[in-house]
Amino acid sequence: MAKQYYDLFEDVHVPGRWHLDEPVEQQGRKLGTGLFRWGEPAHVEGRLRIPFYFPGKALDYSLAGTSIPVVHARVAAVFTELAPDDVQLIPAEVEGQREPYVLLNITRVVKCIDDEASDEVRYVTPEHGLPEQLGGYRSVIGMRIDPSKVGDVQVFRTWGWEVAIVVSEAIKDALEELGATGTKFQEVTGPSTISAEERARDRKSRELLETAATAREAAWRTLGSLDKEVFMPIAMSGSWPGQRQLWSVIRREAGRTLLVTHGLSDPFIESLEPSVGFGLELALEVDAAVKDISKGWPLLLLDRVADEVAEHEHVREGVKAGLFSMEVSGKGLPKSLVTDDGRVAVLLGVASRTLPSHFSTPYGEVRLVTVKVLLPSELGFVLEHGAEGQAELARRFVESGEEHLSRLKRKPVA
Repeated sequence: MAKQYYDLFEDVHVPGRWHLDEPVEQQGRKLGTGLFRWGEPAHVEGRLRIPFYFPGKALDYSLAGTSIPVVHARVAAVFTELAPDDVQLIPAEVEGQREPYVLLNITRVVKCIDDEASDEVRYVTPEHGLPEQLGGYRSVIGMRIDPSKVGDVQVFRTWGWEVAIVVSEAIKDALEELGATGTKFQEVTGPSTISAEERARDRKSRELLETAATAREAAWRTLGSLDKEVFMPIAMSGSWPGQRQLWSVIRREAGRTLLVTHGLSDPFIESLEPSVGFGLELALEVDAAVKDISKGWPLLLLDRVADEVAEHEHVREGVKAGLFSMEVSGKGLPKSLVTDDGRVAVLLGVASRTLPSHFSTPYGEVRLVTVKVLLPSELGFVLEHGAEGQAELARRFVESGEEHLSRLKRKPVA
């Protein structure tokens, strides 16, 4: 009988669970996820610290950042017993926790994905602009592996698709017997569990979304240097057309950073028909080279604005009609932007000489809507003068030479 193996996931549906950020060395340097994804032992200085992305209920198994397993000592003991040659255990201190935790570095990579048995695999091609990943997997859906190629390895990452962590049945059974929290398993051996109809529907939806995403990426690359990493929230919103929230980062001239939503123009996934979704994407540009986008105020602000656009039709209609101002929560945003009521205002649709107003996709034209953060006095001007005030602010921004650019340290124009 063929051995059984399981994809080990982090259970993101545990109520009130914590979310861990990327590990930090004693010197304060944040370690990226790449250091622990290639199946090699890692050298780190001193004891690692794992800060919170969001505090909450402690788990025995969770991922720091997006793909670094952090486990309680009792879970680490399972891997030490059953897979001593497959892992590196690195002591780590989770913020505010007295219980012992360990960073679990998987040191084995096995080339075993069964392309034919998997629901769908796609490869990185020259058109994707990722020469260092050429020939690897761009996506693997409904992954199946060939157990005959695994040998005696008990836990490993899959070659070409290193985001996956696969464990043997023995490790799965041991973790379940232990009652380890935060673990979720999906079998990756045997036939596919979905019907031919489900597979066809899934394939069509992926093709629609990928076509839209590829067209957007081509547009983003005309605006500057596009970061490889696409940001997504821990909890997805179903209000976006493709039911996925994504943001891309573009590095521009003069050290500027441009953040764009990457999904408001996805086709409506429920209908499985080509479309441009809401027909727009949002763009927020700042005058700094933001290194850690996930911790910066620009992404937090753009996230809140995008949620309002996605969830409220009257907001979308206002944006499409021309200049549109709105307020969002100022929690966690720079104090210089926050009003006495704890809000932050933005003006959408300010014309730009360096950004296009539209870009093309195979499904139609998409409007690129600029997001300009307002200072409190400028919001007061808009509230007093209405649409005329919005137009006057936009005129003054253009006159100042800053147009759509958002800056914290500037003099108000009203």
